Amino acid sequence: MCIALFSTAHPDYALILINNRDEFLARPTAPANWWASPNENVLGGRDLQRKEQGTWLGITKQGRVAVLTNFREEGAIKPEARSRGAMVNAFLTQPQSLDGTERFIHDLVEDEGLKGVGGFSLVCGKVGEPLAVISNRTPNVEDTVWIAKDKDETIGLSNAAFGNRSWPKVVRGEALLFSAIKQNLSEQRSQASFTEHLFRILGEDILPRKPKDYPWDSYVQELRKSIFIPAIGGEGAEESRAEDLAAAKNDQHVNVQNVTKAAEQEHEFDGVYGTQKQTVVLVDRRGRVNFVERTLYDATGKATVAPDRDRAFQFDIEGWKNQ
Repeated sequence: MCIALFSTAHPDYALILINNRDEFLARPTAPANWWASPNENVLGGRDLQRKEQGTWLGITKQGRVAVLTNFREEGAIKPEARSRGAMVNAFLTQPQSLDGTERFIHDLVEDEGLKGVGGFSLVCGKVGEPLAVISNRTPNVEDTVWIAKDKDETIGLSNAAFGNRSWPKVVRGEALLFSAIKQNLSEQRSQASFTEHLFRILGEDILPRKPKDYPWDSYVQELRKSIFIPAIGGEGAEESRAEDLAAAKNDQHVNVQNVTKAAEQEHEFDGVYGTQKQTVVLVDRRGRVNFVERTLYDATGKATVAPDRDRAFQFDIEGWKNQ
């Protein structure tokens, strides 16, 4: 049930990006940091469960940015299917000599780079330029969708194909982000205050609390409404794929329970799913990046507490031209 919201509607920021990463809480994940050489120009978290150690969101010192959301395609996905997060890595780590969004898309789409990949949407590009939206369904380069082309766009994306407006959380998220921008402009509050307002949007939880025996096929549609997903789990959840839960498909018959209370034993988090990490990225018109990642659960799946849950990074995009 991940969500990513993008906006160019604030006159002080070239790009506003806010994101919830929803996963199994105990999935091994590295917090956001500068990557090791030779990719020390890349900032982002890493998925440690697969050898590719792909990321779902990252930005570089040169201003390349990429965000990934998954969605469930009909039919079985083989366990050895190619890592979707590795595509994000590939974009963020491309050599300077090959730097270019259109070239990357061409190589990915036209050269069978999407073969054997599960359902996904990838938003990628350079801050201050249009961002490309491609997926496993993109038939050719000419059908690439471009967003952030204008200075008044606010666009959301979740675990469905881009442009699917049937998910209330996407429509709601866009409205909340646009409203936050208007409020920030009218009240002239600090960047820190604005950042916390954006985290409150990511934390909007309207998911009903149901008994543990409440059937999934009756509960599932509610997952499409809530921006924030509290920790949920129960009998059968551990057999589900994350993308099955993210897609909120009503053919996934598992029982749901509210398990937000801290567990006494680490194994109690097996099969528990929810919003694991939240990220706010602000890039101002001078090319200054403010990147804050909030980790809601630690490596064992236990809830974190402030101030240890936040990691903040600031840097200037190299070669930035005033916008």
